[in-house]
Amino acid sequence: MIAAMDMRTQAYTGCGTAPAKDIHGGRTILVTWVKAICRALNAAGCDSSALVAEAGVDAKLLDDPTARCLIAPVSQLWKLAVAATGDAAFGLKVASHIKHTTFHALSYGLCASSTLKEAFERVQRYCHVVSDAVEYEFWCSDSEYHFVIEPTVEVADEPVDALVAAYLRMCRSLIGHDYSPLRIEFRRARPDRIEDFDGLLRAPLHFDAPKTRLVFDREAIEGPLDGGNPVLARQNDAIALQYLSQIERDNIQGRVRDVVTQRLAHGEPSQEQVAELLNVSARTLQRRLGDSGTTYKEILDETRRVLALAYLSTPGHSVGEVTYLLGFSAGSCFTRAFRRWTGQSPSDWRAQARVQPAVPRDASNSLASAMSRGRTLSNRNSLDTM
Repeated sequence: MIAAMDMRTQAYTGCGTAPAKDIHGGRTILVTWVKAICRALNAAGCDSSALVAEAGVDAKLLDDPTARCLIAPVSQLWKLAVAATGDAAFGLKVASHIKHTTFHALSYGLCASSTLKEAFERVQRYCHVVSDAVEYEFWCSDSEYHFVIEPTVEVADEPVDALVAAYLRMCRSLIGHDYSPLRIEFRRARPDRIEDFDGLLRAPLHFDAPKTRLVFDREAIEGPLDGGNPVLARQNDAIALQYLSQIERDNIQGRVRDVVTQRLAHGEPSQEQVAELLNVSARTLQRRLGDSGTTYKEILDETRRVLALAYLSTPGHSVGEVTYLLGFSAGSCFTRAFRRWTGQSPSDWRAQARVQPAVPRDASNSLASAMSRGRTLSNRNSLDTM
């Protein structure tokens, strides 16, 4: 794999420097996504080179398959592309111009997955290889699997449409061209022209939904795939992790998450304690987090949420133990937080979900060690099962 030690410098200088309070928070995306947009523009008879330049994307970056671009100019390119084509379904059509290398090593890991369930778990775990401007949720409820697409920044409808179409194309490439999900829900409003949506997606469509999601039948998601290759999948997982470590080395949010994850079992860490462990002042940490579009309190809360779902997805921890491992001072505090995250108590959530969501990617690197510490701590502490 190419050693991109200056990757972040390339991405920021190549596509323009975003202001500190940019609404996209310095999020980035692989330029291979930009190339897919360009191919779709060219197919529609538009001048992609001119639109790329107008959007502020450095065309030279398109020659580097591992380079990244700030979300802001790519969002501008989407707006220009939709205006140039006049096509409400342009996002869906971009998906047909995705190549095997568009998603870096993640693409090959998806192709080598043994089931669609494993493929979607892989998307969730390594999604930041493609962009850190979107997160995913994936879980089973009775006979259905739900795959939710959650942008973490303000984006137009068309990039989300492209993701819906891309993951549906993934399913059809792995299980069969005629396969369709049970339904697709869009957060966006119903487009004026629905014919292309119906023709390309071939599934029951619902608009103005709370979230964008694809809903699948359990049999299709859990069934074995003919092309599954666990060895090849694991090898590409390793490449994806290596790439992620390179692009996130200077990511202050990731560094804070790692420290919080390591310290929670010893009690709730303060911002001052985390700053000391990162060898910066509390004021500097606060400023840097603010520049990246978040706060220490938000990272602490999200880290607890991610770990809570992961701990409760395994039978090895009682709710009382999870309360301790997440640094809450009392079970009632954990229960209130969990209700805010999910709308349910921890016990009800665990009882209802027969198959829990896969561990979100942003905690995957540190979760194994955190849960290992949790097993050690649970052996030393007798906490009642709730």
